[in-house]
Amino acid sequence: MEYFKWKIPGSLGHILPPLLYKLSVIFRWWKISLRSEYRSTKPGETKETHEDFLEKSHLQVQIALIFGSRILDYVFNLCEGKFDFLERLSDSLLLNVISYLDLEDIARLSQTSRRFAKLCTSDELWEQIVRGSCDHITPDMQALAQDMGWRQMYFTNKLQLQRHLRKRKQWQGSQRSSQP
Repeated sequence: MEYFKWKIPGSLGHILPPLLYKLSVIFRWWKISLRSEYRSTKPGETKETHEDFLEKSHLQVQIALIFGSRILDYVFNLCEGKFDFLERLSDSLLLNVISYLDLEDIARLSQTSRRFAKLCTSDELWEQIVRGSCDHITPDMQALAQDMGWRQMYFTNKLQLQRHLRKRKQWQGSQRSSQP
């Protein structure tokens, strides 16, 4: 049986996120109480087809109250067959895909969500881009990239890069000579 899950931030304790199967939406809950009369209470469950959920569902109200309008919109989209497959990919796979985009597309993608903004400015992505665009990366260049960041290194022109490398070598030489 195929279903979709997602993580809900925060501790809800007594409510599970709705499960979306191919044909139905299932909402489960249980009551947690210190009172003795509720100790034997069994979990509850509401199950509706996608069509019923989309048309006239009291479940919509419960999901909106507990999880918020964003999750309700997300459940609507899933029930209508609208899936955002990019959001479901792992970060490492997304970084690999993003590394093939043009710079303008990376800039646009970074504006679509917090996750993509973080990925599009990450050192891992820019290291992949730099390694893909350079024939050979020397250990000095790699050390400089670790200091200044791979993104900054990518946007630094060759003359500035040579100047940074020269300064780094001079600084390392002065550090070695000052050690006893």
